[in-house]
Amino acid sequence: MSRIGRMPVAIPAGVTVEIAEDNKVTVKGAKGTLERVLPKEMEIKVEDGHVIVTRPNDLKKMKSLHGLTRTLIHNMVVGVSEGYQKVLEVNGVGYRAAKAGKKLTLSLGYSHPVEMEDPEGIETSVDGNKIIVKGISKEKVGQYAAEIREKRAPEPYKGKGIKYADEVIRRKVGKTGKK
Repeated sequence: MSRIGRMPVAIPAGVTVEIAEDNKVTVKGAKGTLERVLPKEMEIKVEDGHVIVTRPNDLKKMKSLHGLTRTLIHNMVVGVSEGYQKVLEVNGVGYRAAKAGKKLTLSLGYSHPVEMEDPEGIETSVDGNKIIVKGISKEKVGQYAAEIREKRAPEPYKGKGIKYADEVIRRKVGKTGKK
């Protein structure tokens, strides 16, 4: 059996989980509400403070959906109770990030400043050379952080660009002159 799929998802205090027909799961918590339609084949039940996911048979597709379904529910529960955040660092001479209202303005060595609008349910803040992306949906936080990083991904020679705070950039040695 799926080792992850078997594990029950604990529901913390102040969080409610509702399961409608067609496996539409709604999770409400202190930080907000998340809704998602999960695979119909999986059987999702709420029993004494835990969400339990079971699968109908042992086909390869069902095994893979089992763990996925459980993890998606777990991410929703953690999102509405604690929330998610990703920290990005802006490195490089003259590379800057500024925040005005819902607009994130990045100066990344291009001829123009790059402006990005915060998507629904995502909040960004700038602290020196760090950009903090916060939200309740793990998927949306990760996606928006990846889009910001994409504007100027770090290069391997000087390490200039936007990188995740926990990312390690493999550095390369530059050119050497003739002898």
